[in-house]
Amino acid sequence: MKKFLVFSFVFCSILSVNAAVQIKSADGWLESAFVEWTNSGEYSDYNVYVRPEGGSYTMLDRELLRSYSNYFRADALGLPAGNYQLKVVPVANDAEVESAASETAILAVRAHDRRGFAHSNWTKGVGAYKDNGELKDGTRVLYIYKGNAKTITMDVTVDSKGKVQTFTGIQAIITAYQKGCEKTPLCVRILGTLEASDIDRFDSSSEGLQIKGRNADSELNITIEGVGNDAVIRGFGILVRNGKSVEFRNFAIMSAMDDCISLDTDNSNIWIHHLDGFYGKKGSGDKAKGDGTIDVKSDSKYVTIDNCHFHDTGKSSMCGMKSESGPNYITYHHNWFDHSDSRHPRVRTMSVHVYNNYFDGVAKYCVGSTTGSSVFVENNYFNNAHNPMLISMQGTDTKNGADETDSPTFSKENGGIIKAFNNVFAGSSTKPQYYSESNKVHFDAYLAQTRSEQVPSSVTAKLGGSSYNNFDSKSATMPSITPDDPNNIPTIVTSAYGAGRMFHSDIEFSLANFDPANYEISTELSNLIVNYKSELQGIFGTDWNNLPDPTQETSVVTVKDNTLSFDGSNLYNPERKVIRIYAVTGACAGTTSRETIAVDHLPVGMYLAVSKDGAFRFERF
Repeated sequence: MKKFLVFSFVFCSILSVNAAVQIKSADGWLESAFVEWTNSGEYSDYNVYVRPEGGSYTMLDRELLRSYSNYFRADALGLPAGNYQLKVVPVANDAEVESAASETAILAVRAHDRRGFAHSNWTKGVGAYKDNGELKDGTRVLYIYKGNAKTITMDVTVDSKGKVQTFTGIQAIITAYQKGCEKTPLCVRILGTLEASDIDRFDSSSEGLQIKGRNADSELNITIEGVGNDAVIRGFGILVRNGKSVEFRNFAIMSAMDDCISLDTDNSNIWIHHLDGFYGKKGSGDKAKGDGTIDVKSDSKYVTIDNCHFHDTGKSSMCGMKSESGPNYITYHHNWFDHSDSRHPRVRTMSVHVYNNYFDGVAKYCVGSTTGSSVFVENNYFNNAHNPMLISMQGTDTKNGADETDSPTFSKENGGIIKAFNNVFAGSSTKPQYYSESNKVHFDAYLAQTRSEQVPSSVTAKLGGSSYNNFDSKSATMPSITPDDPNNIPTIVTSAYGAGRMFHSDIEFSLANFDPANYEISTELSNLIVNYKSELQGIFGTDWNNLPDPTQETSVVTVKDNTLSFDGSNLYNPERKVIRIYAVTGACAGTTSRETIAVDHLPVGMYLAVSKDGAFRFERF
């Protein structure tokens, strides 16, 4: 007589046949839209469609559908501005149940803000997207998550004769573009959290993932973007070298090796926007919060950094080294420098436009100009900001000349010139000392009376004698921009469409009550970064599911020799090679006991099957 151990479930209530999908929430964002629906347990599979208002539905890629603890979510990307609808259709027995489908209301989708130098001399669209928000023709899309970043494959053209070679792993694929023979745009979409250990290799030992062109300013047309509001890379950053037409959007970077994003050497037309920058790996001295967050150096030019959220970062953005040929042309706009310390940005040699940023509780200094740089600072909002503008070795930087031997803010570099116009200073912000007839030496900025006013050549840096190059008044170079009213910047930047990831992401943490004069690391924020865990549990169209058995410490492999089978109604395990089966969703939602089982069949649903050797596989029926 065979002995069977007890196998128990938490049974769901029986649902009505073909009950309509219950939409939990839906909204449009920037060139994207999403829908979330409840996990009723009646269906385990769905298709999701998107259409422009009055148009036809198009099915979303399966990887854009994900499961969370008690709901499902789908995101539609690459939508030009306009009105859209999403439709969720359940699937049963490999057939869509149209009678149970549900549509969202009309969702308004906005365009990304493409103002700034990255787009000023480039009409093809930066990265893998056209300027209207659609993917470029023929773009190849890779969905990257923790289960496939090492194993994903792609064929890449590797020589001028059209030879094609297969590359495995996301770094290997991106590196293959360095040969310069593959002309197809590439869009890499991040799902959930990618740890350093998930990546096949790092071609930059100091930064992490490397994107590199064959020669200076090689056109790459690569976009790396997050899907939804919970895309994260942790434990590494990204370096770009010799790249042209590269974009980063909508993901967070935590605990980077060195910089979060480093534009290092001969890059052009780079667009960095809607990122969340957090602490890097702790170092000594002024690197307690990590090194840089977004650095632009070594002749990188035509770069726009906008709508990024800098969370208590230390050295937020260095802009220029000492070897640039200049003027380079960089734009910072609508960023939220949130209780961050310094370098917003620190500029050497380059011509930089800093407008409509929110400097909120800055502990050390905001904009710094050195080494012959020209910086136009306009329509920003400085709130509780210490030293909004500094020029090295003069003015506030040297306590009006009283501390020239031991400058407290910069190294003893030559100065640059800052032109200031229409900025707002609130709270405890210190106001800059402006150039005047009575103050021609120890000033922090030249205060323009109109936006178009040119800075006289007689206004020069105390150390080095450089003057302002008036790049902002040259129509052939300066993009046509109408800045927002600076009084509205705190509302705009902190809005749902403002700085950081989609709708301010899945992280709820505020630095509003932190002492703006305190630049020590926040223990609470540091712990949040270390312990952060996405609630993502599964991705449709893949073989990955984030449901490990907590009692098992064995390696995870695919079960190939069990005889699980499905007859349309039940899941069978006749040979007893599977010892645990966990119900995930479906007609029965719950878990089995933690004892060895020998169940003959289970109702239709989604299950995690664990074999005797500790391996598991995921079954969706």
